[in-house]
Amino acid sequence: MASGSQYEFGSYHLDVPGRTLFREGKRVPLSPKTAELLVVLVEAAGGTLTRERLLQQVWPGILIEEGSLSSHISMLRKSLGTAPNGQDFIETLPKRGYRFAAGVKRVTRDVPGGGIDRVMLVVLPFENLTAGDRYDYFSDGLTEEMITELACLSPEHLGVIARTSAMQFKSKSKSVRQIGRDLAVSYVVEGSVRRAGERLRITVQLIRVSDESHLWAQNYERELHDVLEVQAEVARAVAREIRIKLTPHEKRRLDTDKTRSVNPLAYELYLRGRHFWYRRTEEGMRKSIECFEQALSYQPGFAAAYGGISDAHTMLACRGMTPAVESFPKAKAAARHAVQLQPELGEGIASLAHVRLHDWDWVGLESDFQRAAEVTPGYAVAHYWYAEYLMAMDRTREAIGRVRYARELDPLNSVINASMGMIRYLAHDYDGALVDLRRGLEIDPTHYVSHLRVGLVCLQKNLLNEAFDAMRQAVTHSAGAAEALAGLAQAHGVAGDKVTMQKIMQELAGADRHVSPYHIARVYGAIDDKQRALEWLERAYREHNPDLIELTREPSFTRLRSDAKFRELTKRIGWH
Repeated sequence: MASGSQYEFGSYHLDVPGRTLFREGKRVPLSPKTAELLVVLVEAAGGTLTRERLLQQVWPGILIEEGSLSSHISMLRKSLGTAPNGQDFIETLPKRGYRFAAGVKRVTRDVPGGGIDRVMLVVLPFENLTAGDRYDYFSDGLTEEMITELACLSPEHLGVIARTSAMQFKSKSKSVRQIGRDLAVSYVVEGSVRRAGERLRITVQLIRVSDESHLWAQNYERELHDVLEVQAEVARAVAREIRIKLTPHEKRRLDTDKTRSVNPLAYELYLRGRHFWYRRTEEGMRKSIECFEQALSYQPGFAAAYGGISDAHTMLACRGMTPAVESFPKAKAAARHAVQLQPELGEGIASLAHVRLHDWDWVGLESDFQRAAEVTPGYAVAHYWYAEYLMAMDRTREAIGRVRYARELDPLNSVINASMGMIRYLAHDYDGALVDLRRGLEIDPTHYVSHLRVGLVCLQKNLLNEAFDAMRQAVTHSAGAAEALAGLAQAHGVAGDKVTMQKIMQELAGADRHVSPYHIARVYGAIDDKQRALEWLERAYREHNPDLIELTREPSFTRLRSDAKFRELTKRIGWH
């Protein structure tokens, strides 16, 4: 369990995995349900939790009277006493629910007597010392590669913050201690890279957050084709300095990386491709595919480049930019090549599992997700993809736990927070979904998918003004993406404005671009037009639409579930 699952407030330290509370190092006795209640409150600190949500999360599947909840809240208040400012830690919000009112900080230090020895580390963006910013893609790519290398060291004892959260600190002037607090890490790796043709000068140093002391530093003068060797040497040095004991398997992997070389032009094109992929736009996806394919022309056995091609084609389909029936065969073929070339490439295993999930290729799929998590435990997005599978299998609590772990690895990633919100939306936990989605919007107010999902949640809560505002923001920030326009049409339909809804739908029908039939079906499902909803779902099926993995959980289709055609469709997709 990640040491990020530790929280401090006032003089208290809460160990989430052990459901144990300490006050100034001494254990505070709590009954199991009171401890569970405290965890739920603290993890949503600052947000409103309705009585219904608390009952659902603390006593899932059990009919409990509200008086029992009030009794446990009272016991918890007695155990906690008052906060340093003299107020209660838990605030009652009349007719709404409860809120944990104290300031909460996530920490990574060990719990007294808890036996937790996993530390967290962040690799800050490597500074580009080459003249001009046209080589930023290279320094950013080197940062990501170093994160991947370190994340595979010893996942039981070392957690590494994922790329997106680390990149939030690019060109920022925050101190090491501030970064440590923001990300709840104990160590920071920072460095720089300077290029002169095919020659590299890489400087790396390891800093302890608690006293900002430099534990280790090293300069490397190498040829570009030896960059993998540098990454392996840095990983060994970090493990030695923070006293991580490597298993024989981990040592062999580092030895293999140290002896592997890569074609300089192929490696550079691969990093450029990932740079475009992270833009998450249609243009960026297509440019990334071009770069990955060019990389393969220089090094045909470059497994990671095949993985990149797979991820780009899958993303194009999942964002509704291309028909899945066109993209998925390409994605699956590329992922299979990646795994065949390098069976231990965790990103390749995850890419193949991801496209198989959306292609409804269920046999042995969970084993693939588990294998990806085992081989590349620090790859945050793979844990979210696994959560999607768990939600499709109606294993809600496991899905939420898995995506929560992804967020611990990548806490400042607006995409992961939006994904957490979507999982809760599909679990019909609308209050929890809003907390997660708004957290993501604090990180990136322009993330249109988060706005869209806020709109979907608000429609389920009948908060029509908030839904319209969110949907319009989604349209604005996506420059009129079809998915966002369909969401706005859905808001008009639910509000009873069928004229405006149909106007937007006609605009989408006449658009010279691909429009996801699933999004159209969701509009008609939301207004209880069963015939049209089922017609568009059938089109989505013929197109092999990736969003159909949400079919049995999507709230807009609730009234369709008793329909024989709907049940027959779910069987064809693979639910029995």
